[in-house]
Amino acid sequence: MVNEADRSRLRDLAATAAEHAYAPYSRFRVGAALLLDNGAVVTGCNVENCSYRLTSCAEQVAVARAVAEHGPTIRLRAVAVANLNSAASAPCGACRQTLAEFGDDATLILYPGEGGAAMETTLGELLPSAFRAAFLETGTKSSRPEQDVCQVPPRSRADPGATKKR
Repeated sequence: MVNEADRSRLRDLAATAAEHAYAPYSRFRVGAALLLDNGAVVTGCNVENCSYRLTSCAEQVAVARAVAEHGPTIRLRAVAVANLNSAASAPCGACRQTLAEFGDDATLILYPGEGGAAMETTLGELLPSAFRAAFLETGTKSSRPEQDVCQVPPRSRADPGATKKR
């Protein structure tokens, strides 16, 4: 359970993180604060790139930082998102999937709604039927135990893609 004081603190930390965002192109400065199961709080902000596809969202930056600081077994209890534009900004689809990797359906998500209104939901409500690692465990082995279906067969010399330089 996340009490009201922790919710307020997470929102404040996310807003502070947004002040450090690198957003020269969109000027949409976003921050995120994660509350981990061990009680630690980790923040992150968006980092844009002139090649827009390479932009990193605040939630993904915070998750990467949490893994770097606390290890790959982190679990999320709550996530707060804030922006300095007073715009609605729930986590985007890619961030929802990233959060699902380290959280569960009950993970609390705090975010600004229309006009900056304080909104909250759960990860399960934001991303119903999330794709999770457990799905890979049942579908990665072929009927032949010596061959993993994820293996890419070697290309033959006759395959034009085999010698093409990129």
